[in-house]
Formats: sequence, C-alpha cells, structure tokens
Amino acid sequence: MNRDRWSWLRRIAPPLLFLLLLLMAWEAAVRWFQTPIYLLPGPLRVAQAAFANLDRIVQSTAITAIAAGCGFAASVLIGVVVALVFSQSQAIRSSCYPYAIFLQTVPIVAIAPLIITWFGYGFQSVVIVSFVISLFPIITNATTGMVAIDPLLLDLFHLHNATRWQILCKLRLPNSVPYIVTGAKTSSGLAVVGAIVGEFFVGAGMGRFGLGFLIRQKLELLQTPEMFAAVIASTLLGVVIFASISLTGATVLAQWYNPAAESRKI
Repeated sequence: MNRDRWSWLRRIAPPLLFLLLLLMAWEAAVRWFQTPIYLLPGPLRVAQAAFANLDRIVQSTAITAIAAGCGFAASVLIGVVVALVFSQSQAIRSSCYPYAIFLQTVPIVAIAPLIITWFGYGFQSVVIVSFVISLFPIITNATTGMVAIDPLLLDLFHLHNATRWQILCKLRLPNSVPYIVTGAKTSSGLAVVGAIVGEFFVGAGMGRFGLGFLIRQKLELLQTPEMFAAVIASTLLGVVIFASISLTGATVLAQWYNPAAESRKI
C-alpha cells in the first residue's frame, strides 16, 4: 500500500513542481518588467479575478460542459452508426469516406457561421458545432476497428454460415471497441474546443453564456485577468472530460478483455 502511494506521489510530484516554478517565474516576470495588466496579468491577479467571478465562471463552465457532452455523445452515436455502414461495403466506404475527411480539414471557424445561419442562435448551434468537430475521430477509429478483422476469424464465421448481421454484432463490433475508446478520447477534447468556438459565435444570442462567450466578452472589455480565469476554466474542463472518458474507456476495456482472466482460463 505504501509502495503504491509513493509510486503515485512520484508520478504527480514532478509536473506539480514544474507548474509551481512556472507560476513563480510568471509572477516575477510581470513584476520585474511592470507589464500592464491588460496585456499580461500575473497569476495572483488571475486568481483574484477567478474568486471574484467564481459564480459566473462555474455557471459558464457548466453550460459549456453540457454542450460539449451533448456534442460528444452525438458524435459517438452517429460515428459508430456511420462506421457500421462503412464496414459493410468497400464501395460505400470509398465513395463516402473522403467526405468524412472533409469534416476534419475544413476549419470549424469557417463553417460555424453557416451552422448559425441554418439553425439560428442558441444552445443547439453550439452542440452542432461541437458535434461536427468531434465526429471524424470516431468515424475513423470505429471504421478501422470494424474492417481490421483477422481473416481466419472471418473464415470461421463463414464456415458456420453466419449471417451478415451475426458477423457485424459478434465479430466486427466487438473488435472495434478498443478503437472506439481511442477515438472517444480524441473526440472528448475536440468536443470542448467545438463548444467554445460555437459560443464565440452564438453566445450573444443565448439566454445563458458559456465560457466561449465569456472569454470573448472579457477580451473585448480588456478585462484580461477575468479572461485568463475563463481560459483556465476551459482548460480544466477539457482535462476533466478527457480524464473521465479515459477512465470510462479503461473500465470498459478491462471488462471487455482481461488478459489475466483469459490466462487463468487456459
């Protein structure tokens, strides 16, 4: 037990120490060069602004988290369904996959105004922007997992006259679970980015404001400490969502495939 505790401490101590040194250097540089607060506030100023606006930051973080969560959930659902279709036909995959790549290559700031034009200002547009930017990794990874099947296993299923549906549910889909988990980790961070970018454009038309609109508002008012506090809140939100998805994925994979349990069976 003590060994595990020391191992855990050795893992987190170096990054925490580096963060402390970075904050000290940041504060010292701001004081030494007497940098104007509207250009670069020190960490103490940012902390003061965060505590002074804590209620609004927490509310905005919750709104952004809900939008990112909805966009991420939709991307997982739609992405897996699209991958199921792609896995059934090489012709469909060759015809449609380039348009899936289009979602990743077009800058989200270029299509966000178009989404607003179609769906109007409001929460739904933020969710759609988050969904669009986080969809591609799910499609890519899920399709790879469903196509990368051991030929011997596929021959075994054909030998037993398995139907297309049985091959899909009992071979392709189970084989794609680790790939989907990997894609979900990437998409979780992109979902937060998409929600914040969407709020940059549609936040002014919302009854409640997320972190994207809060960052833009504080930037326009030159309230830089408050803007830094909102940026840090968005960073922490991304870390929390990524850690949650990673933990969930590790739990799913541990239940799905346990090497120790398999070795005991043998």
